[in-house]
Amino acid sequence: MAEERDPAQGAPLLAVEDLHASAEGTEILRGISFEIGAGEVHALMGPNGAGKSTLANVLLGHPDYRITGGSIRLRGEDITTWPTEVRGKAGMFLAFQHPEALGGVSVTQFLRQAMSARRGTEVSVLEVRVAMTEWMERLGMDPAFGERYLNEGFSGGERKRNEILQMALLEPEVAILDETDSGLDVDALGVVGRGVTTVRGMRPAMGVLVVTHYQRILRDLVPDRVHLMVEGRIVESGGAELAARIESGGYEEWRTP
Repeated sequence: MAEERDPAQGAPLLAVEDLHASAEGTEILRGISFEIGAGEVHALMGPNGAGKSTLANVLLGHPDYRITGGSIRLRGEDITTWPTEVRGKAGMFLAFQHPEALGGVSVTQFLRQAMSARRGTEVSVLEVRVAMTEWMERLGMDPAFGERYLNEGFSGGERKRNEILQMALLEPEVAILDETDSGLDVDALGVVGRGVTTVRGMRPAMGVLVVTHYQRILRDLVPDRVHLMVEGRIVESGGAELAARIESGGYEEWRTP
């Protein structure tokens, strides 16, 4: 009798195939395909309006977008129709470009709820505090940070550090960083880059998709693959040298005449 095989065995960590998506009847993604293997860092670059943030939101199942074709697979399992919360429990994570503030909800409270949802079981306050303390030390964060209300009064750098802290504690399979470098100065950018690198050091199998306009963050997070997105399509993929080429010459050579 032949041995039964796990369908996910040998599958990429994340596989996006011919993905089409629209918002309010307008097609934004026009056939996106790429694969991320375990432990890989991929960068998604492109001009404003290319559809990069739309792709990030579609991967997490944002209800404002409608998938009209193609598929999304996580470890070989089709998650195309799954709601956002189920994708999160399965190991998908999105660090937002502009994280929302939640007055009255402390960072500790939020993380306890998020960790409980991810694990499917109640997580104690003590366990959350111990984990937060360990990761705040690794990320160079003030321990008092945990008692502040989520993103309320946070600087841009503090909001982004908080996203990295969430990523560390939720232990995702795939982390999508949507323009995490937006609005950050060089010092804050270095903190974020080193923070993601620290998390990857503890979770080497985690896949990362970095959505960015610039090469700056890729100096700390050296990508295995770079994808260039223009007008809802990936028009070229390559190694880290593609990011340098974009940085020096811009996007003009790939724009539709």
